[in-house]
Amino acid sequence: MFYYYGRKKQISKYYPAPQFDTIVEPFAGAAAYSAYKDNWKKNVILIEKDEKVSNIWNWLINEATEQEILNLPELKIGEKSSDFLHIIHAATKMAFHFKTIKVTAVLERNWEISKRIMSQNLYKVKHWQILNDDYSNAPDIEATWFIDPPYKGEAGLGYRHSSKLLDYDKLAEWALNRKGEVIFCEGKEGDYLPFKPLVDLKGVAGKVNKEMIYYRSNV
Repeated sequence: MFYYYGRKKQISKYYPAPQFDTIVEPFAGAAAYSAYKDNWKKNVILIEKDEKVSNIWNWLINEATEQEILNLPELKIGEKSSDFLHIIHAATKMAFHFKTIKVTAVLERNWEISKRIMSQNLYKVKHWQILNDDYSNAPDIEATWFIDPPYKGEAGLGYRHSSKLLDYDKLAEWALNRKGEVIFCEGKEGDYLPFKPLVDLKGVAGKVNKEMIYYRSNV
């Protein structure tokens, strides 16, 4: 629905399709997996600890209209904005720490695209739920659990609730106790579960980012 550093929009096709009627994303972010293809039709429960990100989802799910989104002002190169929804479209993991940002060509383009996508797809999320809480307080139910935390190490440092604040052994234990289907995302430094390679992604300047996955299902 909106740009977010580390979102899974480009690689959602590589993950298993949900086998349960409910999808829970305990590190919601932009919830690209739940928005992929027909996944949105499921009973989707988003858990997001970052209050600013949670507020975006609350607005989209419970308040926003298509016309309201289309009427949001355009951004112009060179101007400044303190709106968090604008800031996260800056295509940088450090955006979460900015209070204001100067509009670049990238930000202007990302915002224009997101306005269109949000308005066109708003109807898909109106039955979703959003909880502003820690992952550990997610409802203990049988579901498809799409777990996409800040990746261990440097890759996960940019977020407001970053990798340096996560106890990954505790997270692994919690994940293993989920009922249903577990789809767990990580990067190359993930070593707290038996992760396996999913796909290699080409990043900036030819850098290759390795996406890893841990998968388990009781079906």
